[in-house]
Amino acid sequence: MITLGKALNHGLRRALEDDPKVVIMGEDVGKLGGVFRITDGLQKDFGENRVIDTPLAEAGIIGTAVGLAIRGYRPVCEIQFDGFVFPAYNQIVAQVAKMHYRSQGKVRLPIVIRIPFGGGIGAVEHHSESPEAYFAHTPGLKVVSCSNPADAYSMIQQAIASDDPVIFFEPKRRYWEKGEVDLSSALPAATPLHSARIVRPGTAATLLAYGPMVRVALDAASAAAEDGRELEVIDLRSLSPIDYPVIFESVRRTGRAVVVHEAPGNVGLGAEIAARITEECFYSLEAPVLRVTGYDIPYPAARVEEEYLPDLDRVLDAVDRSFGW
Repeated sequence: MITLGKALNHGLRRALEDDPKVVIMGEDVGKLGGVFRITDGLQKDFGENRVIDTPLAEAGIIGTAVGLAIRGYRPVCEIQFDGFVFPAYNQIVAQVAKMHYRSQGKVRLPIVIRIPFGGGIGAVEHHSESPEAYFAHTPGLKVVSCSNPADAYSMIQQAIASDDPVIFFEPKRRYWEKGEVDLSSALPAATPLHSARIVRPGTAATLLAYGPMVRVALDAASAAAEDGRELEVIDLRSLSPIDYPVIFESVRRTGRAVVVHEAPGNVGLGAEIAARITEECFYSLEAPVLRVTGYDIPYPAARVEEEYLPDLDRVLDAVDRSFGW
């Protein structure tokens, strides 16, 4: 049993061992081992040329990664906190996302941008954001989010091995949660990077979640089971592309769907997923697709963040509304 954070550390270590072109870059990733200690010990073992402490300049980190990728390297960039990604936003959407298309396929940018995201740790302003929709909306980027240690270990390696740029969202409040991880497993045996997975089978309704909200959805399903409702929980894992066949097959069986995420609801991923389910599964639906999201306000102060974050009660309320339709 290891924590999600330690699983990421092992996955990064294995990627560094397997490919000498993999380099890790970011603020305090070297000697400190990262704010959350995800890169702890890697600079000591692989040297300052492979695990690089950068200046406090997110645009510079991503811009440098673009140059390295063009030269054949596989940079792994850490954005220290979710709210710090915005200085690098222009580089990501104007360069990283478009270079392959702009060069007519001649140039690939195998860059991974790691972003700890979400709330629940009592952090100060700019340290608890959910910016995933910005990147999922951008053609040319792949966007994924792990929710458990086993996925963290395999998905970070798969992302680094990908020839496409990958935005890798890590649920920071789950860093210390433990799970079983097979550190000897080969990547071909892992679930494909852009596949969703049913983590709890059920027949009454489908709960769709990713990252930090998968645990909330599982807890809601356990509570609902005590009342005789077996809810199916799907961990999306990939936010762009989204594995719609798994979603559609589940919703056609259950007839109901609830999408859960921390980010605000307005123009969020839940809206796109709800629209696609309605288009493809309309005649199977027993009720409208519902969303449980963060509120459409700036992320609040730490002392009231629990009022903002979707929780078990809000998810169960949505399930009840679905059955009461």
